Amino acid sequence: MSVLPLTVGSMPVVGYGCWKVGTEKAAQIVEKVLGYGYRHLDSACDYGNEKEVGEGIKAAIGKNICKREDIFVTSKLWNTYHAKENVIPACQRTLSDLGLEYLDLYLIHFPISLKFVPFETRYPPEWFHDPNAEDKKMVFEDSPIHETWREMEKLVELGLVKNIGVSNFNCSLLRDLLTYAKVKPSVLQIELHPYLQQQKLVQFAKASGIVVTAFSPMGHGASYWREDFAAVKEKVILDIAAAKKVQPGQVVLRWGVQRGCAVIPKSENDQRIRENLDVEGFSLADEEMEKINQLERNLRFNDPGVFCKLAFNTDCPIWE
Repeated sequence: MSVLPLTVGSMPVVGYGCWKVGTEKAAQIVEKVLGYGYRHLDSACDYGNEKEVGEGIKAAIGKNICKREDIFVTSKLWNTYHAKENVIPACQRTLSDLGLEYLDLYLIHFPISLKFVPFETRYPPEWFHDPNAEDKKMVFEDSPIHETWREMEKLVELGLVKNIGVSNFNCSLLRDLLTYAKVKPSVLQIELHPYLQQQKLVQFAKASGIVVTAFSPMGHGASYWREDFAAVKEKVILDIAAAKKVQPGQVVLRWGVQRGCAVIPKSENDQRIRENLDVEGFSLADEEMEKINQLERNLRFNDPGVFCKLAFNTDCPIWE
């Protein structure tokens, strides 16, 4: 299994994304994917299933499928925990839910700071500050990223986290972060797929020694209520898959891996789960990579500037 170097240890290039895995089946699926050979799990407080993910990890370790040190586990700091006094408790809550003593990677989930919601009030707190209010909306909080980052660094110092990084950050935010970070970000996790390639951001991150992880790497619009887009259905992808006798999803993931990125696909279908992990038995020629590059649409599915206004009655652009 190929791995990408990090500040400490290494991260498998193909991981399993736990977003949208229901709590009723998350433990079983995590145990299953570890049994199939996955050694990279991507989780988050906001996914609402970390207890069940932890149960799956515990079951796999208990059955000698793997050891803890074999697994690279990622989680993320949610928007409501950016204030400096909340970062360490938030990470400790995630560790407790997962049943782990440390995380391999902890990311700032979004460059969006929301007003704190106590664990006992609602966990995970999601986006609305008060979902029962008559005027439901997001409520922002003034928590500078440099203060949040210093607390992220303390997590490394305390041994709770091996690597820290960011998600959904653009070049300007990365440039600023790199000027004061004592512990440099190991990873940038962003939406990446053939419809949204973010070439300049990827190039800048890699030049800065930051590993890029692609979420939603399949470009599957249905995950975001865009049924009209699915990279795996594009003719160029289908033609390459047929020529190489592999599945379209494997071609899309191989394209991401050959760009030097980690990928974290999610599926609940046994056959596709296995196929998604198997992307190293073939490669794409330069001309095939270029054909896939032509699918660029600058199409961002996961954009707070769009969904926060529609779903949470609040303007929250971060990419403009």
